[in-house]
Amino acid sequence: MEEKDNVMTVTQLTNLIKTMLEGTFPNVQLKGEISNFKINSASGHLYFVLKDRESQISAVMFRGRASALNFRPKDGMMVNVRGGISVYGPRGNYQIIITSMQQAGIGDIMEMIEKRKRLLDAEGLFDSARKKSLPLYPKTVGIVTSPTGAAIRDVMQIIRRRNDRVNVVVLPAQVQGDGAAETIVKMIRAANYWKLCDVLIVGRGGGSLEDLLPFSDENVVRAIADSEIPTVSAVGHEIDWALSDYAADVRASTPSAAAEMAVPVKQEIIGKIQESRNEMFTTVSTRISHLKMTLKLFQPENMESQIRRIEQPLQIRFDSAREELLENMSDLIENRRQKIKQCEQILENCNPQTILDRGYSMVTSAETGKVIRGPDETKAGEKIIIRPARGKIVATVEN
Repeated sequence: MEEKDNVMTVTQLTNLIKTMLEGTFPNVQLKGEISNFKINSASGHLYFVLKDRESQISAVMFRGRASALNFRPKDGMMVNVRGGISVYGPRGNYQIIITSMQQAGIGDIMEMIEKRKRLLDAEGLFDSARKKSLPLYPKTVGIVTSPTGAAIRDVMQIIRRRNDRVNVVVLPAQVQGDGAAETIVKMIRAANYWKLCDVLIVGRGGGSLEDLLPFSDENVVRAIADSEIPTVSAVGHEIDWALSDYAADVRASTPSAAAEMAVPVKQEIIGKIQESRNEMFTTVSTRISHLKMTLKLFQPENMESQIRRIEQPLQIRFDSAREELLENMSDLIENRRQKIKQCEQILENCNPQTILDRGYSMVTSAETGKVIRGPDETKAGEKIIIRPARGKIVATVEN
């Protein structure tokens, strides 16, 4: 019975820890860098993580205290805070309830980005003279982003809604973490090398300052600046920014806004064509009406000759213009059809499955999964996996 009496519930233990922590640390001062900053739109409370190089703590500043701040907190900002330690029972974690906060300086990440910005700007990578105009009527839009993120779904939806005749090429890239910058650079260069699109959107959805770092990578900035294809940088939300925004030809506040910038509305194009056609018919009709009024001034015996003299040149010009227009349209359609076929062939040739179907195979280490490109990358007795067009073969290296 005595052992059972010592058993506590989770709530009892949490309450005990809460009492001890809150009683021991009612008023502490901390210095750290803000990360994952968020504002609750309904309550106005501020939520973020305060961190240093080795540790972090959750933080909250309620609306009443936050309204007294003389600056706007943001990710990467170094701050000095004062408050008490509290335990949030439902999650079982501790946090600091901030009563006052002052800006201590720019965080390491922001300082690094600002320094890089100054260096690249000095090289002229952000000059407005380098920037290109977006095409008025793009036939293909390329998108360098994560193929599984919410951003690509929003962009695809907007493009299809605005103009379902525009082709979309998704160039999948890792958009955060180690190796993200390298994949972004690779996709930008591939789009330019193969001339896959008429305009290129490079970006991702919102995230913390750390999440957006790949788009401030020096190699990414240089790849965007060197792109022959007009580029639109669309990183995060409207308040977010990255160095890619300065190097791109156009900066969009969000990926969705980039889609609206890059793709014209099909109905507006049709409307302009209809308007031009109506103007042409109106002009022709006006000219014909004017001719009819002019004809009334002629004597009956001269009517036929006057008609021929006035109408025939106009008819010839009209027929010539119509034939020239039809011929140009036919040539344009044929050229575009051939370009599409070429692009389809290029994409088919780039398909890894096509290469495997020709009889080639890919060899990887069974232990590490690393692709083996030569005999010096394996050794006798090592197990390898051979992947032909279908299935796989497990083998052991003899020599």
